Amino acid sequence: LQTVFRLLAAIRPPLQSNKVFAALDRTFPAGLDPRSSTRLLSGLAKKHPLDMVLATFTWHEANDYELNQYHFCAVIDACAKAAAWEDALRLFGRMKQNNIESSLITFSAAMSACEKAGEWQKALLLFGVMVQVGLELNAITFSAAISACEKGGEWEKALQVFGASVQGKVESDTITFGAAISACAKRSQWGKALHIFSVMPHSKVQFNTVTFNAAISACERSTKWQEALQLFSEMIQSKVQLDTITYSASISSCEKVGEWDKALQLFGRMVLGRVDVNTVTYNAAISACEKGGEWKTASQLFGMMAT
Repeated sequence: LQTVFRLLAAIRPPLQSNKVFAALDRTFPAGLDPRSSTRLLSGLAKKHPLDMVLATFTWHEANDYELNQYHFCAVIDACAKAAAWEDALRLFGRMKQNNIESSLITFSAAMSACEKAGEWQKALLLFGVMVQVGLELNAITFSAAISACEKGGEWEKALQVFGASVQGKVESDTITFGAAISACAKRSQWGKALHIFSVMPHSKVQFNTVTFNAAISACERSTKWQEALQLFSEMIQSKVQLDTITYSASISSCEKVGEWDKALQLFGRMVLGRVDVNTVTYNAAISACEKGGEWKTASQLFGMMAT
């Protein structure tokens, strides 16, 4: 397989299917067994462009290979990584046409493709089909459905899916909780976001940077600066790593209510901690200074941002 990987990698864009076919024909004149075909498609999906994966799959079809769910899963997974939801659903539909039974993995991959492309309605449709056919859903499936709702701004639907995971006694993880909290944050539902956040220890899920940031962002969007700073302090006490998003959301929460001195304290701590400062952080700190009449400090920050 390493030989064909090298040959395919040498094909320069724009990709032409006939060049992919020629490389495959030359390397495998006697064909491939099903297991090797799966390894080939999976290997390409990890490191090569989606067009090449799809062309290789088409080569299998053109040579009358007996494709199974593992072949389809490898290619649908590649579509998911590229957020190519239309290709993913087309392949998913072809499985049904070929009387190949869909598994939890193929459903999840197709859902993920829709979720990453912001096609939340299609992702939820797949989720509903999974429930109807009686597949045993897991944390990955629920997380993909919740993330799809979050990207679509559908916080109520996100909470419904999250509630279903709790009722179904699915072992949730930080991704599931983070997606649910983010869905609430985007619609300024800070109370619900903090409630979900508070449930994490009872579900034996550890807080991490992503879940803390989602909760702080929920408070920031609702101008709940005191709650945001409380979460910031809890992060430090829990020894959870602070990042650019943590500081930016915390500084912005102070800026929105005119707490310029606290915003500057956070900014100073950020610089001392050697956390990357981005344009969003600078703008929030500068805006805080302007609201507090600290023009000189605002000008200094502007100069720092320019350099």
